[in-house]
Amino acid sequence: MGLTKIGTDSIKDNAVTSAKIPANAVTQSEVNFPVANRNKLINGSMIVSARGTSITTGDNAEHYTMDRWAIYCQNTNSRFTVTQSTDTPDGFGNSLKIDCTTADTSLASNEEVQFYQKVEGFNTQDFAKGTSAAKQYTLSFYVKTNKTGTYVVNLLGRDNTTSDVAATYTVSDTNWNRYTITFPADTNSNRADNNDNGEALRVVWWLVAGSAVQSGDLGTTWANNSDAGRATGQVNFADSTSNDWYITGCQLEVGSVATDFEHRSFGQELALCQRYFEKSFKQGTAPAQNVSAGVGYYLLHSQGSQLRSSNIHFKVTKRTDPTMTYFNPYAANANARLPFSSTDLAGIATNSISDNWFSFDSTDNTPSPTLAHLMWTASAEL
Repeated sequence: MGLTKIGTDSIKDNAVTSAKIPANAVTQSEVNFPVANRNKLINGSMIVSARGTSITTGDNAEHYTMDRWAIYCQNTNSRFTVTQSTDTPDGFGNSLKIDCTTADTSLASNEEVQFYQKVEGFNTQDFAKGTSAAKQYTLSFYVKTNKTGTYVVNLLGRDNTTSDVAATYTVSDTNWNRYTITFPADTNSNRADNNDNGEALRVVWWLVAGSAVQSGDLGTTWANNSDAGRATGQVNFADSTSNDWYITGCQLEVGSVATDFEHRSFGQELALCQRYFEKSFKQGTAPAQNVSAGVGYYLLHSQGSQLRSSNIHFKVTKRTDPTMTYFNPYAANANARLPFSSTDLAGIATNSISDNWFSFDSTDNTPSPTLAHLMWTASAEL
């Protein structure tokens, strides 16, 4: 029997209502149009790693790992190696792995290890936080770990009166599992997000939590920020050097429904990341002194007693004027290198900078114009 195509002009107005459609009769996979820009988290599939594919943590420091992701260690003896991994659930090419390399079985009260991403205010406005129309937050992610137990996730509101809300997820096996958490809306006008390029929201996965954040009940409704109850029940992931924790497919979206992970192309994800961090090094090369992969030439002219470059444009406009770091591609110093000799140009420093270009100076004033090799990174992280 053939199928008959029915045009929209054959259907009476209001003939099909949501009440007449059974629950779950229409799923996202059956909708024939894409729903883009749902995910507030950047690089949720851990595919971009401009700073390198492996970092080692220290104490009382924030360490950026895969692009847009950071691990923060406070007053802890534990240490971790964070790497980009190919151990993934089906449908993903990369994950982020945190490997405990130095254990800490006796936690201080103020000991904390957090894994998080910061989200700027321009990207959170549709949550309508602090208004009567405030929306729920739905977070979904894949985790695999051999340290089973209860883990805590926080949302931290960073604007105006700072605020937080928490929830738990329970790991009961060592397989990849997808976890979904819906956080309540926040209608308190004192805790609204600013519509600007500052940090409005931080999404935090706890790994280690001392007693200062484990006192009292877990704060599962939005409240003014307080340490008490932020991570009550959190397992100590750092109690053994055998412990590994993998994560990928991180998505935060407006509303109460967790949709399928929004896969963006590598080029799209890279461009989103470059708003916060860009490098002159070749993709796949970790920035470092004495590394020349991707090296280019810059033309310098005399400017008074110095040499000065012309304006160098970033690939992507930055969140704010970035902090520049310079690298010599052919020596272990931060000088520029003259291309036709082993001579360095010393005193490299930023002359002028904006969110889409910069120029640099050298205190050496060799005959100009001249060409020079120099590598750089530009960081505009929150």
